Amino acid sequence: MENIRNITNTDSKITVRLTLKQRIIALLKFNNTPREIALGVAIGVFIGITPLYGLHTIMVIAAAFLIRRVNKVAILLGTNISITPTFPFITWAGYSIGRFILSDTYPPLNWSTFKHFDYRQILHFYFPLFIGSIILGLILALFFYFATLWFITARRKSKLKQCKK
Repeated sequence: MENIRNITNTDSKITVRLTLKQRIIALLKFNNTPREIALGVAIGVFIGITPLYGLHTIMVIAAAFLIRRVNKVAILLGTNISITPTFPFITWAGYSIGRFILSDTYPPLNWSTFKHFDYRQILHFYFPLFIGSIILGLILALFFYFATLWFITARRKSKLKQCKK
């Protein structure tokens, strides 16, 4: 029975990996220009970094409708920057940047802060988080734009060379 569970668990991991790989390959095969794909990833990364929790999907849909010359799938893939393992780091970095910009008038994030945390303090912590996340989102969006642009361009050149052989 345990062997069956292990096989099923392994199969589901392989399926998830294949699905993600298939999505990335499909993204690379779209007829969009490298700039349109890179712009989509950058917009998605910016949306994923913002602390507007619960509104990311609405923001992705709005961006997909409002920005015509962008790869819609790339926007969605870019938002995956804020998955569960990266979420604490993104939140900490956004808050720290906001706290630095706002002259350290807000307490640092540490365990003692959370021990005595009250839900009424959320708004007090949210403003520096919001300001810092916007700055962090812009920086990461630029980074991912150029990294994606370079990657897609290099991949297409490589494919073109292979076709000519």
